Amino acid sequence: MEILEAKNLVKTFTISEQQRKALDLDEKKKIAVNGISFIARSGEVFGLLGPNGAGKTTTMRMLATLIKPDSGDAMFNNISAVKSPEKVRASLAFLTADLKLDIKSTASSMYDFFAELYHIPKDKAMERKKELFDGFGINEFADTKISKLSQGQKQKVSLVISVIHDPQFIIFDEPTNGLDIIAARDVREFILRMKKEGKCVIISTHLFDLVEKVCDRAAMIIDGKIVIDDTLENLMQGRPLEDAFYDYYLKYTQKN
Repeated sequence: MEILEAKNLVKTFTISEQQRKALDLDEKKKIAVNGISFIARSGEVFGLLGPNGAGKTTTMRMLATLIKPDSGDAMFNNISAVKSPEKVRASLAFLTADLKLDIKSTASSMYDFFAELYHIPKDKAMERKKELFDGFGINEFADTKISKLSQGQKQKVSLVISVIHDPQFIIFDEPTNGLDIIAARDVREFILRMKKEGKCVIISTHLFDLVEKVCDRAAMIIDGKIVIDDTLENLMQGRPLEDAFYDYYLKYTQKN
């Protein structure tokens, strides 16, 4: 079983004078993530749910080895993201809703470029290409320039390229932000497909309905801290997830 374990992650940022004035703050530093720990396993979707500015994106970027934590670590099958980031990157995909594509290229040529970049043998790359293009319905526009594709079609190309190396860990930050209803549905189907394939999928979002539709477990994050981490069933207890979140939010704010 593939396991990702976040262990007491902490990240602090320096706030510029201009930012302090804009936000009306006195502090020169902001603790974006304050001791976050959780475990995600293969064959499940783990969600980080919280409002904007709660620390979700910073957490995801630390997991993806894009930024280093001030302290703490993330273990991918006992491989340290801090000590061995290259090994970790080889086994993960980091996805956002605004992945950039070369608009002058086609889906097919971009796939070939990234397959070569990942040093995937040609026969294996072609086999994987057929599997992914068939599965995501890309064949019908595979040779069309990216600039002429719809938002949903571009999203499919981005998803395919991101998992070209068949990673075991999928880290998805705010996956449906800014997407229309068709593209958002494609993303949800992709997440569930990765789960079915036995991947370990972690998503961050502020959208309750997305968590309800795809997540097995979720952690609620407020002010850089996890206030509850449990199965979706236990979190909701027969209530809509939105109601459950506000109950936990009120309990947290009353204590702090």
